[in-house]
Amino acid sequence: MTTSIKIVNPNIEYPSSDGEPLAESYLHLYAILTTLEVIKQYLAGRQATVLADQFLYYAQGFPKLRVAPDVMVIFDVPPGGRDSYKVWEEGQVPQVIFEMTSQGTQKQDQEQKKNLYEQLGILEYWLFDPKGEWIEENLRGYRLEDETYQLITDGISQPLGLRVAVEGELLGFYRLDTGEKLLTPTELAEQLQQERQRANQERQRADKLAEYLRSQGIDPDNLS
Repeated sequence: MTTSIKIVNPNIEYPSSDGEPLAESYLHLYAILTTLEVIKQYLAGRQATVLADQFLYYAQGFPKLRVAPDVMVIFDVPPGGRDSYKVWEEGQVPQVIFEMTSQGTQKQDQEQKKNLYEQLGILEYWLFDPKGEWIEENLRGYRLEDETYQLITDGISQPLGLRVAVEGELLGFYRLDTGEKLLTPTELAEQLQQERQRANQERQRADKLAEYLRSQGIDPDNLS
C-alpha cells in the first residue's frame, strides 16, 4: 500500500486586499470598527485575536477560497493583527463572526456565508443590520449545534461570555459575570472626561477649604 503526499506550491500568493471598500456605508463602517475595538479591549491579555475585514483563507493551495468577515474572533492563537488569516497556519478557525449586513448583502450573508461558516465549524455567526433593512429586530445570531446552525434565542454569545444587544446603530456587549457593559471608545472618552471634571471639582473644593482655614489662622498643611 502506498501513500501519496500532496505537495503545495510554496510560491502561491494569498493577497491581503482586493481593493474593495471596507464597508458600504458609514453606519456599517462605524459598527464594524466599534465592534472590533470593544471586543479587542475585552480580550486584551488573552490568547486571542480580533480581526476586521481581512481575508480568511480556509483551503491551503487555493487562494480564491477565501472570505472577508466584517469582524472575526479567534481563540487559542497569539494576539495581534494579521494581514490575512490562514487556517492551516494558525490551527484554529474563528469561533465567532459578526457580519454587518444590508439589503444588498442579504443573500450572500444569509445563504453563502452562513453555509460556509457552518461547514467550517464556526461556533457562532451574528448578523447585525444597523439600518434595519431586512432583519426586523436588527440582530440575528446562529449557534452551531450538532454541526448545524440554530437560531440564538437568548442573546448570549457563549464563546465570548457576553450578552449582545442592539443599541441604536451599534451593538452593545455586556459581561455575563458582572453585567457590566463594555464601553465603546466614545463612551470611554466621555467617562474619562467626566472623571477629570470630578477631579477638578474636588481639587477646587479642597483649595477653597484650605483658603478658608488660612483666613481663620489655621495652617491646613499641619492638620492631621
